[in-house]
Amino acid sequence: MDIAVRHKARILQASTSEVYGDPHKHPQPETYWGNVNPHGIRACYDEGKCCAETLFFDYHRRYGIAIKVARIFNTYGPRMDLDDGRVVSNFIVQALEEQPITIYGDGRQTRSFCFVSDLVDGLIALMESEPQITGPINLGNPHEVTMRQLARRVLTLTGSSSRLEYKPLPQDDPVRRQPDITLARTLLGWRPRIKLDAGLRATIAYFREQLEDNRVARRRTIPFGEPTAPFPPRPAPVAEDLRAAGVR
Repeated sequence: MDIAVRHKARILQASTSEVYGDPHKHPQPETYWGNVNPHGIRACYDEGKCCAETLFFDYHRRYGIAIKVARIFNTYGPRMDLDDGRVVSNFIVQALEEQPITIYGDGRQTRSFCFVSDLVDGLIALMESEPQITGPINLGNPHEVTMRQLARRVLTLTGSSSRLEYKPLPQDDPVRRQPDITLARTLLGWRPRIKLDAGLRATIAYFREQLEDNRVARRRTIPFGEPTAPFPPRPAPVAEDLRAAGVR
């Protein structure tokens, strides 16, 4: 932020829907102050993002810098890490490997998933908006699904026979999550366009190739049995690849 002050630059904060905690208001508008446990196991992330928002607005008031604060909801798509621990990547990798699909809680908790290209479009629109539009602005897809529904869609789209395995719900895990994107629609002219199934198909195709590359790399060896270095990640799918996967 000091650099932004010196160079009179616009600066973006990638905030998060986690500032809403386990919300009592649904869907969540930007005016909702949230329900966060400040001492819980998720607090370092939730409250850290709240603190960052506070600093951004303090710098804006004190130095007049042009800030843009985006509250990003669950996002997914190609180039996610295979083992990043997020629910979409977990479900897809487990399904492709014919491992049990791990669902925490009873699977009725909800999330709303935004495809990565839609999110990028939203961030660009926010950065190019008028100076008086500072945010915070929710960026996410308001289509809400349960974890059980998501798991079943992944199983269908991968053709996997993996079973569902239920485990205890972690402390302070939000029960519902859905963005109110009224501000994004009215101020930025933005809305997500990629449907969940189309986005999942593109993501599954990417993960399938990554897993196959990893298997090939493990089979390739040099003399004396020393494994070679793994292949580098594949580039992100180009527009033609996304269209072939049904993404429009």
